[in-house]
Amino acid sequence: MNILFVCTGNTCRSPMAQGILQDMAQKKGLDIKVKSAGIYALDGQSPSTNAIKVLKSDNIDINNHRASIVHRDLLEEADLILTMGNSHKEILISKFDFIKDKIYTLKEFSYGVKEDIVDPFGGDINVYNNTKNELYNALEKIIEKLMKGEY
Repeated sequence: MNILFVCTGNTCRSPMAQGILQDMAQKKGLDIKVKSAGIYALDGQSPSTNAIKVLKSDNIDINNHRASIVHRDLLEEADLILTMGNSHKEILISKFDFIKDKIYTLKEFSYGVKEDIVDPFGGDINVYNNTKNELYNALEKIIEKLMKGEY
């Protein structure tokens, strides 16, 4: 299974989600390939310092991640596209109609609710920790669904 996470700049939420899900999948022995990209990413940009720090405390290393802008090939190869917010989902569907049956917001797919993952960009370490916890909770639900074969 190929999963693509999408946020705005691909330096905070989506690389954090990518790192966390890769770690969870590896620990559960799931064969999942995870990528991330941003709607307005600057290709090659490093993750935010606080994103690196909060995941490092969980032994997850995203230091080598480099931002990538969303492009058609990434969307085509993804079996499941999870956006951090509803605006990301709407923008992508408006530009790439073919993805409408495989794109959800992260919280929509995890909990069935239309809420965004809080964007920690520009926030202090506590804001990033809160976003990390929000991601962990949602991604645990996704792991459960995948292990049950619900997608």
